[in-house]
Amino acid sequence: MRARRRSAGKTASLLTMGTELAMLGVEAQMVIGQRMALFMLGGPKARKEARRMVTEKVLAAGQAAATLAAGGTPHTVVRGYRRKVQANQRRLVKA
Repeated sequence: MRARRRSAGKTASLLTMGTELAMLGVEAQMVIGQRMALFMLGGPKARKEARRMVTEKVLAAGQAAATLAAGGTPHTVVRGYRRKVQANQRRLVKA
C-alpha cells in the first residue's frame, strides 16, 4: 500500500512540474514578444532593456546553480524563474 502512495505522489509532483514548465514557456514567450516590439522601436529604452536582459539572464543562471548546489529542487528553480519572468512582464507592460 505504501508504494502506491509514493508513486501517486510522484505522479502529482511530475504533473505539477510539467504545468510549471509549460506556464514558464508561455510566460517567457510573452516577454520575448514584448521585448522584440521594444527592440524594433529602438532608442535608449531598447538599449537599456537589452543590457538589462543579458544581466538578468546571467544572474538568474547563477542563482539557479547556487540553489541546486545548496540542495534545492528543480521545482524551486522553475518557480524562481517564473517569478522573474512575471516581474519582467509586469514591468514591460508599464513601459
